[in-house]
Amino acid sequence: MQHVAFGGRLVMLGFGSIGQGVLPLILRHIDIARERITIVSGDARGQEIAADNGVSFTILPLTRDNFRDVLTPLVQAGDFLLNLSVDVSSVALIAFCQQQGALYLDTCIEPWAGGYTDPSLSPSQRSNYALRESALALAGGDGPTAVLTHGANPGLVSHFVKQALSNLARDTGVDTAVPTDRTGWAALSETLGVKVIHIAERDTQTASFAKQPGEFVNTWSIDGFAGEGCQPAELGWGTHEKTLPADARHHEFGCDAAIYLMRPGASTRVRTWTPMAGPLHGFLITHNESISIADYYSVVEGGTVRYRPTVHYAYHPCDDAVLSVHELAGRNWQQQPKQRLMMDEIRAGVDELGVLLMGHARGAYWYGSRLSIEQARALAPHNNATSLQVTAAVLGGLVWAMENPRAGLVEADRLDHARVLQVAEPYLGDMVGAYSDWTPLLDRGRLFPEDTDESCPWQFANFRVT
Repeated sequence: MQHVAFGGRLVMLGFGSIGQGVLPLILRHIDIARERITIVSGDARGQEIAADNGVSFTILPLTRDNFRDVLTPLVQAGDFLLNLSVDVSSVALIAFCQQQGALYLDTCIEPWAGGYTDPSLSPSQRSNYALRESALALAGGDGPTAVLTHGANPGLVSHFVKQALSNLARDTGVDTAVPTDRTGWAALSETLGVKVIHIAERDTQTASFAKQPGEFVNTWSIDGFAGEGCQPAELGWGTHEKTLPADARHHEFGCDAAIYLMRPGASTRVRTWTPMAGPLHGFLITHNESISIADYYSVVEGGTVRYRPTVHYAYHPCDDAVLSVHELAGRNWQQQPKQRLMMDEIRAGVDELGVLLMGHARGAYWYGSRLSIEQARALAPHNNATSLQVTAAVLGGLVWAMENPRAGLVEADRLDHARVLQVAEPYLGDMVGAYSDWTPLLDRGRLFPEDTDESCPWQFANFRVT
């Protein structure tokens, strides 16, 4: 990839695993003087990495009361705010950047501290759906570019969906040019007959020592995973679905592309499939892409939604993280006193992250990244397989925003997928496309009778583990 020049200043907000992992990629691929990069973090994590790279590092947690005073001297017109923080309102930062004339990118839409689990809010109000609606309310015109939710997922997987649809059209003989807008992509998905899209991920990375009692272990942000795991399970709701789950609710505002369940995502499991793992059970963790993809691929005719796929995350994290979630549930969703983000102690494993398109003429098609810990370490410092899939996507989003500085507020689905993948793919290991005859009905009912819908394998009720 050729270098991209950027003449403004870059402020990185937060410097956990993703910040530490993306800094070397920024310095490798973006022409910006190191003295024009500033890191503002709520704690000292990664301070030595910043020093080794000659980058300014300030420890100063941002709050509702101080964020404008802290950021105003650092972020002016033409600068870039890269938000990799937790517990800082994305909506507040986006509005600030629009006022300043600065570019912006984040990897998820964060509320202020406590927003994910505030008992005074209804499940609908503390959902990702509500957070997305509050961010989209700031959209309008061709102001400074603000890229919403552009990590691995949400973010990169939206580009995987477009590439998977293109591959599927090619392989099934659907003669079509590559769509250039939302209408064209939604029409292609409808023509191909895609009913369900899973973000299907299996992380097999293992450490040289095991999780201990009272410890939450994961390969990426523990605060981020625990926070979203305690939110309601959310999914884009497709037009082929026959029956709304008994514990499901529609939101009373917004685009109406998604529903939520009256239970945490970390206690909701679904059947899915990846090429290496085969059939597996994953957590239906809420993510912005479940809503944005379903919304983007909706076909509306005469004010009625004629077509929309069901979309949701189906995530099997590393085995120590599964144990951590099980312990977290037993603690009634109160976080463990200790945390450990697996990095140098990882001895083996792969993160297989992709999109599983189902219901079309070929049954099921998975497309995505298969990245091993060995590949990740050879490609970039300060990363594991999981974080590099995120940091590569952040780099791709940064480059796109710098090349398109007046795009206004945009989600990943509206970016040029080919350009983003061109930037990210050198860091994604093996890009894999695989067809399968798997359905969620495979081998069901052998030991005990099950209530399944044999007439349509792609009903959510067949995927859900009850």
